[in-house]
Amino acid sequence: MNQMKKTLSGTSLLVVAAMMGTASAHAQAAAAPKGDAVAGKKRFSDVGCYQCHSYMGQGGAGARLAPNPIPFAAFIKYIREPKGQMPPYTDKYLKDTDVANIYAYLQSIPKPPDWKTLPELKD
Repeated sequence: MNQMKKTLSGTSLLVVAAMMGTASAHAQAAAAPKGDAVAGKKRFSDVGCYQCHSYMGQGGAGARLAPNPIPFAAFIKYIREPKGQMPPYTDKYLKDTDVANIYAYLQSIPKPPDWKTLPELKD
């Protein structure tokens, strides 16, 4: 590994790390359980996620969750063992099915339109 670091530039290392992370992310995303986006939206609101992450997961006081949420395995791990100011949501309070539903809701949120397509912003 040390020899590899000597032969690859910093940029090359970043590219390799990104490719490895992308492959890992795809594998984890594939493992996400099927959830109910409608139930997830309701639970997202009922639990109070919107207070920090806003109603469509776009962030605010908390991190941006949508569109394109992090892989499910990382998502549930963070909910159970958060870093920073977010409180932990144990299985006793937020069941795995609830988390899967919330994740499905976050996945269902479309990307915003490209700003270049908005007539209000055209010259």
